[in-house]
Amino acid sequence: MIRQTAFGIALSTLVFASGLITAANPGKINTENRENQERHKSSLMTNQTAIKTSVNSVNLQNSQLEISIFNQINQYRIKEGLPQLRLSEEISKQARTHSENMAAGRVNFSHHGFVERVKAIHIKFNSAAENVAFNIGYSNPANEAVSGWIKSPGHLKNIKGQYNLTGIGVAINSQGEVYLTQIFLNGR
Repeated sequence: MIRQTAFGIALSTLVFASGLITAANPGKINTENRENQERHKSSLMTNQTAIKTSVNSVNLQNSQLEISIFNQINQYRIKEGLPQLRLSEEISKQARTHSENMAAGRVNFSHHGFVERVKAIHIKFNSAAENVAFNIGYSNPANEAVSGWIKSPGHLKNIKGQYNLTGIGVAINSQGEVYLTQIFLNGR
């Protein structure tokens, strides 16, 4: 962990929330001549490539953070004598969507919609829980989130819970705010 100055701490924020439920279950181009059309087409392709590269870069960074969280949580569970969780892409999709919605400001930083999220997962389960985190200004947001979750009794209860499946989603908005969601399921 990197030591932060007082200024860095003032600019950094780390917030957590925890919840638990039990449940049964390119358009048309108008140009005057072929030369202009080709120039415009080339420009569009360059812009599309830049956008795809930027999106792929963000997706790669988010994926790396998701994998880091998954590995850290499993390392903690192993240390505590608990079985490892299995990562589910279907669960991750719901976690990722929630993080994206929070990052975009479509929903507040909260567990709002948790019941709907787990119902949308087509996996039979006995119980489910969710940890969410928000941070900004940290060099390793995944480490900060996991460290904070482990220090928080409610989050730790979820991490140590009798779950066998998990999904993780990370989203970063244009202000550099990082939203992290981890959903836990006890699948049947």
